[in-house]
Amino acid sequence: MGRLFGTDGVRGIANKDLNFELAYKLGRAGAYVLAQENKHKPRIAVGKDTRISGDMLEAALVAGICSMGGEAVILGVQTTPAVAYLTRMMNLDAGVVISASHNPFEYNGIKFFNSEGYKLSDELEDKIQEIIETNMDSLPNPIGEGVGRKIEIENPVHKYVEFLKSTVDVDFAGMKIALDCANGASYEAAPMVLKELGAEVTVINDKPDGININKNCGSTHTESLRKLVVDIGADVGLAFDGDADRLIAVDENGEEVNGDHIMAIVAKHMKASGRLNKDTVVSTIMSNMGFEIACNREGCKVVRTKVGDRYVLEEMMKNGYNLGGEQSGHIIFLDYSTTGDGIITALQLLSVVKKTGNKLSELKSVVKELPQVLVNAKVKNEYKNKYMEDEEIKSAIKSIEEEMKDAGRVVIRPSGTEPLVRVMIEGEDGDKIQRMAEELAALIEKKFS
Repeated sequence: MGRLFGTDGVRGIANKDLNFELAYKLGRAGAYVLAQENKHKPRIAVGKDTRISGDMLEAALVAGICSMGGEAVILGVQTTPAVAYLTRMMNLDAGVVISASHNPFEYNGIKFFNSEGYKLSDELEDKIQEIIETNMDSLPNPIGEGVGRKIEIENPVHKYVEFLKSTVDVDFAGMKIALDCANGASYEAAPMVLKELGAEVTVINDKPDGININKNCGSTHTESLRKLVVDIGADVGLAFDGDADRLIAVDENGEEVNGDHIMAIVAKHMKASGRLNKDTVVSTIMSNMGFEIACNREGCKVVRTKVGDRYVLEEMMKNGYNLGGEQSGHIIFLDYSTTGDGIITALQLLSVVKKTGNKLSELKSVVKELPQVLVNAKVKNEYKNKYMEDEEIKSAIKSIEEEMKDAGRVVIRPSGTEPLVRVMIEGEDGDKIQRMAEELAALIEKKFS
């Protein structure tokens, strides 16, 4: 078996790659490792998004935790950042989220947080995997009063909403907001907090049925939200993904405002008010060159990392930065949260709109994006890290880079959660880079599909 944990936990098709047996083992091994770390029976929060498979995986995971004498604190349907916050707020030993974020409903995932709301270290994840692969039969089986139990928490969403409201110092009275909850975990908390802060809110995709999460909606499919914003004359549109750890906004003209735009808008405002630590924003190699140019023009430095929020967070914590994120809208405000939080991102963006009195389209114009093309090459999962070992592919990449000279970039990377290699090319000629990206992706598919 390769590494079980990807950049965002254990992912796969529910009841196939990620079945009840693996969920049980993750709960059991996770509870054992945490008990060894903390020298007592662990208390572990468990939350999930709205996927139909969430109930099955939750039952198996909780059974594993309780079989090791752990206490499973059931939060029900919650956003990923809500589980991280509630884990900290209730002084629990760990939190677990059952979610596959922006992926289709047939996928699911299991992700652990430590007691401080941060993702588990690679070392602890590796310990859990080692036990699952080699040592499950030797784990103890407590009996009698040593068996664990589950505890249901009353109205955890209200605790989270009160925290969200504390992250802004302005209300949104007079603002008209269009909201797309992706039929996911934000369907209750997001409308609640915006209404309690005084906004007029129109909501779509807030009726999850287990199979409609992310389906032609949310942060990866903003078409319906863009139309709604224009139709009702909204000031801003907000689109979350299935577990609401990311946000894509829409301006009053129905145009997308992605993570690069949002980071630039907020960074400029934070710097002006003296709240941007070291005048620096952390982004990944996928952020547009136009974002970096805009930040530099406003006196903000940009530090880039590998793709993945865990790498952004590592850089932020290592050097004391408090704002970082990804073009996809996964943005971390370390002053408030230990992980990307789409609702906090929305509140911070709306706060800038309200305080400046500017339209979102005007704020967005700080970034002039270079054309950027992203094409996915479908490959076998076991081959997605092999592309740089192929001489023909290396030669093709070098040829593109030489042709682009200093007027663009080529970024090739394997997906952390799907059997894909992502080909991103950035440059001045949109048609040209589209052709280059498609040809390179086709070559990778030919070699490794």
